[in-house]
Amino acid sequence: MPELPEVEVTRRSFADRILGATVEAVRLGKPLRWPMGRHPDELVGCRVGAVQRRGKYLWLPLTRPSAPGEVDEGGLLIHLGMSGSLGFGIGLTPPGPHDHMELHTTHGCLRLTDPRRFGAVLWGPSMTLGWPGKLLTGLGLEPSDPVLDGAYVHARLKGRRVPIKQALMAGAIVVGAGNIYACEALFRAGIDPRTPAGHLSRPRCQRLVDEVKAVLQEAVAQGGSSLKDFRDAHGAQGHFQLSTLVYGREGAPCRRCERPVRRVVLGQRSTFYCANCQKK
Repeated sequence: MPELPEVEVTRRSFADRILGATVEAVRLGKPLRWPMGRHPDELVGCRVGAVQRRGKYLWLPLTRPSAPGEVDEGGLLIHLGMSGSLGFGIGLTPPGPHDHMELHTTHGCLRLTDPRRFGAVLWGPSMTLGWPGKLLTGLGLEPSDPVLDGAYVHARLKGRRVPIKQALMAGAIVVGAGNIYACEALFRAGIDPRTPAGHLSRPRCQRLVDEVKAVLQEAVAQGGSSLKDFRDAHGAQGHFQLSTLVYGREGAPCRRCERPVRRVVLGQRSTFYCANCQKK
């Protein structure tokens, strides 16, 4: 599933190019998880604003003058689902069976490709109202939020017995720590992923926050992770998966102590760690 780094990489790969474009037509393919919530023809004539990201969602602002002195505002909330990707350009190949949304604009065509159809394209009057508001409410802090520090995380984890890996991936405290990134951050912080979340001291929480931020920043800089089929809007793959320290390395020597990397299943997800370098 595309996580925060992949979604942010996708945003950066087309946001500047589509900014200020006017929608000329909208084509929908097979139904996605939910109906878009607005007839495609109603988007024609809208102007595209600055694309934003919240967690693993992209917000595509659309505005259209509806009368002198009035502006009809709203936008599309886009989620890539389990295996979706966005492409943007001029003269794209004809749409295939897995291309489920095309936003044709004066600057090019934005196309959502999603073989498994778990993605979504939803209309809303704003990011805080309608379906966007429902889906974004309750998300944790962005990694770049200045409020996110060890004291904040320590307070949110107090009394929780769930393994820290699962608490981190839940997204209610901080967004973006998907499986690969949670494994890497916990390794760098020296924390066993099975540790009860409420047992972490404030200093260890601060170390974890620092490593989560660092891992996500590095992942974005490397274009995200292309474990299967992720591509950005240019069609380029990510490379972070080539530099992981523990993720996907079961049985291989730890890059720090050379003992075998272990794998355990937590919350139905494979979790990789070094029993020597990571302590409860």
